[in-house]
Amino acid sequence: MAGNPIISKEKLKEKIIENVRTFSRKTLETASAEHIYEALAFTIRDIVTDRWIDTHEYYYKNDVKVMYYLSMEFLTGRFLGNTVINLTLGNELREVLTELGLDYNIIEDAEADPGLGNGGLGRLAACFLDSLSTLNYPAYGCGIRYKYGIFEQRIENGFQKEHKDNWLEKGDLWGVKRQEYAVPVTFGGTARAYKNRDGRYRFELENGFTIMAVPYDYPIVGYGDGIVNTLRLWESVTMDKYDPSKAKGESTNTNIEKNMEILCDSLYPADEKVEGKELRLMQQFFFVSATVQRVIARYVGMHGAQNLGRLTEKVQFQLNDTHPTVAVAELMRVLVDVHGMDWDEAWDVTRGVCSFTNHTIMSEALEKWPVELFSRIIPRIYMIVEEINRRFCKNLVDRFGNNAEIVRRMAIIADGYVKMAYLGIVGSHSVNGVAEIHTDILKKRELKNFYDIYPERFNNKTNGITQRRWLAQCNPRLARLVTESVGEGWITDLTQLKQLEKHADDAGFLEELGRIKRANKDDMAEYIRKTTGLLVDPESIFDVQVKRLHEYKRQLLNILHVLGLYNRLKNEPWLDCVPRTFIFAAKAAASYKRAKLIIKLINNVANLVNNDPSIGGKLKVLFMENYRVSLAERLIPSADVSEQISTAGKEASGTGNMKFMLNGALTIGTLDGANVEILKEVGEDNIFIFGMKDEEVQELAESGAYDPWDICNMNHDVRVVMTMLVNGQLSDDHNLFRELYNSLLNREGGNRPDEYFVLKDFEAYALAHEDVERKFKDKRSWNRSALFNIANAGKFSSDRTIEDYSREIWNLKKVNIDAN
Repeated sequence: MAGNPIISKEKLKEKIIENVRTFSRKTLETASAEHIYEALAFTIRDIVTDRWIDTHEYYYKNDVKVMYYLSMEFLTGRFLGNTVINLTLGNELREVLTELGLDYNIIEDAEADPGLGNGGLGRLAACFLDSLSTLNYPAYGCGIRYKYGIFEQRIENGFQKEHKDNWLEKGDLWGVKRQEYAVPVTFGGTARAYKNRDGRYRFELENGFTIMAVPYDYPIVGYGDGIVNTLRLWESVTMDKYDPSKAKGESTNTNIEKNMEILCDSLYPADEKVEGKELRLMQQFFFVSATVQRVIARYVGMHGAQNLGRLTEKVQFQLNDTHPTVAVAELMRVLVDVHGMDWDEAWDVTRGVCSFTNHTIMSEALEKWPVELFSRIIPRIYMIVEEINRRFCKNLVDRFGNNAEIVRRMAIIADGYVKMAYLGIVGSHSVNGVAEIHTDILKKRELKNFYDIYPERFNNKTNGITQRRWLAQCNPRLARLVTESVGEGWITDLTQLKQLEKHADDAGFLEELGRIKRANKDDMAEYIRKTTGLLVDPESIFDVQVKRLHEYKRQLLNILHVLGLYNRLKNEPWLDCVPRTFIFAAKAAASYKRAKLIIKLINNVANLVNNDPSIGGKLKVLFMENYRVSLAERLIPSADVSEQISTAGKEASGTGNMKFMLNGALTIGTLDGANVEILKEVGEDNIFIFGMKDEEVQELAESGAYDPWDICNMNHDVRVVMTMLVNGQLSDDHNLFRELYNSLLNREGGNRPDEYFVLKDFEAYALAHEDVERKFKDKRSWNRSALFNIANAGKFSSDRTIEDYSREIWNLKKVNIDAN
């Protein structure tokens, strides 16, 4: 496809005009941007479909091994732009639309961001699918087709308010319903033993509640001559409507029936109450069971049930974090109960098929379910997990003796909970972390007991991003400069960016790099003006922190430092400093009250700073609502500074740091996650590292010696900022931010104060920002560092990550459908 145009400009123009008439009964002159987007989407999808069909016919005909990537999230971003890029149609399409008097950017903005994910977990999954197709590896992404996504965030009076994200309101132009592959999924009921024809006992569910899982397939187009893989998202269809008049109290069965009605409505429903916990577990089992059933049915149809013992030759499940680890037990159920396989053989097959990615360091985030809930919702699965646990605990006793503490620490079921990460570890042949420091922490601390038993299973696969979306699509100015310098090869081999280092002392090239950044900042400033009314100075430092809002990511440290800068400008109005624009964007979980209070604090600080004429416009603060992929695509190319300031030892990897790096932003960050590897690639002169290291954080936390009052008493800037939280300067209600104040200084509810060491790292963070300002004043030095960041981003391509997974875990083979 890359070598020859897949469609002529004339034919492309004809099809767009024809589709506008066919699908909207309009002419180009009377059609809206939404109408033209619809016509264009159908035009592009029509081009993709033949390749999509050819890809999957090749898979069947050649009986290839396929990897299924199971994930609760796929934060794909808009389909149109990425598909056009990967079809190498970008220039031709823009020319055609210009000739038709249309603006491609306006048309692209008519597409809603699919509500299929929330943060880095989902965006990583989407990058991986792009790389799998580009590299010609057979794969499916498998998840849920959420009706409303997580939520649409609106900021009202500074507070986050959650509204339904009705991304499907105007239809779904990219998904193809596959009713023929629908499968039943059952919850609740009772597992009954029966003797089959060969005299063996098996189990089946009675009196359960069954829902139909219907798949929708979305094309994932590889770049150039790449294949077209499939993102398969399951939608629930109830077989009988819930009748509340028949409910007798809030019984478990009533909750199951009610949850079946809303099973695929929202990602990560609130789980403070038991009904929400049940709904989350039901969602996880729903898409996992549907996927496992369909994959086994496909295999049996091609090879026969008698050959299921060879399943590992044709199938691989990658479990993206703890959410899909129930696949271990569900695959056992299908092999043993449905197909009559002996337990030991089924267990060997299951472990050979499953591999598990851990995405968290914090032990409290390793998902676990109350036994009484788990056993009611999926009773047969619970029985299987109990048997897996019994056998595993027997092995522990054989190895360590009758040591109750070791069993308690390592058992899959212990202290009344089913521990899903442990199920993933025991039931998989591979367990990987997602950055070097993350994997080391898993081995040495968080999962050390398992590593000691299964050292061969643990490995590292540092995360990556797709350069197709995060440079070629979102930053065309920079992409053109890169291509003019090193050729087009970087689009599929990001290590070729290393050649840019030849321009490190080329004044003209560095100036052009600076002009491109300025143009992107001009665009962003105009977008901010149009969407918020705030005027920001493109000459200022655009300092950006955009990511899921959590205390360990320390947006609170950032905004407290902003307050410190504000106080300094108030006290020293003569100060000669570079103007700063601090941009935040983040969603907080609907039930995460403290995170939502941090959003309110950011907005109140913005209101104070942006409306104070005495600081002469030297400081601006902005919180951009409803963070999503399309907003990230605007923000990241315009950023000068990338805030990656999580408490050391808490962030598994991060991928935002890689996106900013690739677009020429300089990182200010701790030695956490992939920041450690970015430092190795770019060198200490081209990144701003501050704060405690992981081992220092651990030592201080375990010693109990840390008292944040010592810092507050000794550091004037910290004390003044902390006082502002509670003295009425930031709100008429001086108690509004009292919870944040107390969380940093006073022990509450058994938690230590300043759990994430915000105040401990405050001074080092402020000093690092002074380094940022000094460097920014020297434009040549700044642009040179930006160049080194871009040139050394090659390691962080998801193409590299996928090659590592394929070679070391999946044993996939590349396909060439054109040679068939």
